[in-house]
Amino acid sequence: MKLYSRVTGTGSCLPPRRLTNADLVAQLMASGIETSDEWIVDRTGIRARHFADDGVFSSDLALEAARHAIRAAGVVVADIDLIVVATSTPDMVFPSTACILQGKLGNCGAAAFDVQAVCSGFVYALSVADALIKSGSARTALVVGVDVFSRLLDFSDRSTCVLFGDGAGAVVLQSSTTPGLLATDLHSDGQHNRILCVPGQINSGQVQGSAWLRMDGQAVFKLAIGVLDEAARNVLAKAGLSTDDVDWLLMHQANIRIMQSTARKLQIPSDKVIVTVDQHGNTSAASIPLALDMAVRGRRALPGHKLLLLAVGGGMTWGSVLLDL
Repeated sequence: MKLYSRVTGTGSCLPPRRLTNADLVAQLMASGIETSDEWIVDRTGIRARHFADDGVFSSDLALEAARHAIRAAGVVVADIDLIVVATSTPDMVFPSTACILQGKLGNCGAAAFDVQAVCSGFVYALSVADALIKSGSARTALVVGVDVFSRLLDFSDRSTCVLFGDGAGAVVLQSSTTPGLLATDLHSDGQHNRILCVPGQINSGQVQGSAWLRMDGQAVFKLAIGVLDEAARNVLAKAGLSTDDVDWLLMHQANIRIMQSTARKLQIPSDKVIVTVDQHGNTSAASIPLALDMAVRGRRALPGHKLLLLAVGGGMTWGSVLLDL
């Protein structure tokens, strides 16, 4: 009997501290950094974001999102035999955030590991979990995307500090005899590793290099527009479907201009594009599962709907998943 995987539950978590553009502008202006709400909205579409408080880590946000997803799936923690966490902001160098989350959940025995593909992380993690379920190595997987990028931001650089927020999203993926994940498509090009990075490391107890996020925005935008379109067409071709079959386009919530441009190239109407970037900012690996949970709980994405997930992130990495709810 051929095995497939299906999403059976979704969950999310946003830290309670919400910063509007006005809040952030006031903070930056007090430090002598010129910006405005209009400047941020025009270039990014972002109006607000959430920042985690001191002492709150990726595993804490992941835990709340995971609990919601587990409850929605109608399973118990003991049922989970695979935990994959996509993050670029782990609680510590090691062990993995997945293992820390596993301990907080009270699960024992499941395979647990992190995936690091930055903003493409959730698409990568979902694809890995799908493959393990199809192989028979797992039956019930918890897949989480979580990041706390607020701690990587240089607030003297207005081109990056206004973009990012913190959050977590999770899904439960279970073995099924009917297809749920219809196709996946993953890629990377390490020649572009410096256009979006945090170029630091720990050496002898000190940070060597820089611990601040650095981005060449124009280079990222140019690359993203091309690879997202290609990844979308690849995954649709693998599934034997077309853009006409897509009910919802759910992209990494990085920048409204990238999202709008990609939708136009794919000839997907704007009313089929799920948008949360205005309220969440760019939450990196969390952005797709966060938006997915909002769409499911808001009764927009319904059972039987086909969702095209697209992401691009540092590495540079990119990928797509075609999902049948």
